[in-house]
Amino acid sequence: MGGLMGLLDDIAALAKLAAASIDDVGAATGRATAKAAGVVVDDTAVTPQYLRSVAAKRELPIVWKIAVGSIRNKLVFILPAALLLSQFLPWLLPIVLMIGGTYLAYEGAEKIWHKVSGHHDAELPATEVSPEAEKKMVAGAIRTDLILSAEIMVIALDEVADETFWSRLAILVVVAFVITVIVYGIVAAIVKMDDVGLRLATYDSGFSRTLGRGLVKAMPVVLAVISVVGTVAMLWVGGHILLVNLGADGTGWIPAPYEWVHHIELAIHDGAGAFGGTLGWIFNTLCSAVVGLVVGGLVVAVLHLLPSRKKETQEHPVRG
Repeated sequence: MGGLMGLLDDIAALAKLAAASIDDVGAATGRATAKAAGVVVDDTAVTPQYLRSVAAKRELPIVWKIAVGSIRNKLVFILPAALLLSQFLPWLLPIVLMIGGTYLAYEGAEKIWHKVSGHHDAELPATEVSPEAEKKMVAGAIRTDLILSAEIMVIALDEVADETFWSRLAILVVVAFVITVIVYGIVAAIVKMDDVGLRLATYDSGFSRTLGRGLVKAMPVVLAVISVVGTVAMLWVGGHILLVNLGADGTGWIPAPYEWVHHIELAIHDGAGAFGGTLGWIFNTLCSAVVGLVVGGLVVAVLHLLPSRKKETQEHPVRG
């Protein structure tokens, strides 16, 4: 009997330890998810841009494909790479992030270039989007998600850097699933809101019909705003990645840019009273967006303008 009671005590102690560990993982997951909230908003704003010309019946399947690609990005590519780099080659992690930030800035700047130059991507009627076009659309969304997800996971990793390796692994797996569900749940709700409006418009209730018609009229405006926000988010997050990894905490290559921005942000925060935090954040965000626009614009120039100039010179050589 004494042996049995001792065994039960041991099991109870193990159960308490496991429960405490779960609580710790849950609390750390909450902190890490909250820390990455800004990039989560950007991810949510960027993704609907890829669904603007998609037939209604294909919207949710495509969102599902992108969500599966997102969780694959986080668990198969980003998580192992981030853990290994942070463990053995921490100096390489900022370089990888800067490459991703440059790509994200390029994506945002290219969208602006298309608007300014009139080179709009063809928006085919929803019924004419081929399986190949859909596959390309999904691949583009997953590529963009890879950069945003990398930033999310690295922010989360930094928040739990003091945990043991296995705790970090468990926390980041949970963060990956939680954030993916949040982002693509909201995206699915956004892209199906017009269908909800159409359904409400068929109800007998006057309020339901009014609400439904309002949703249908509002969604094109909402999607247009989201498109602008998504473009700005690409520049903002891409520029922020570049700024932070050039000089955050003295670990980057050139500490001056981020230290300058952060110093002014703190001065605004401390000197602007109740609105200091908001104004400081706006200043930091604007600086990040400007950096993203400049770097992305340079990449766009190299990839688009210079080849066009070279082609024009070859077609119309200067005659002496």
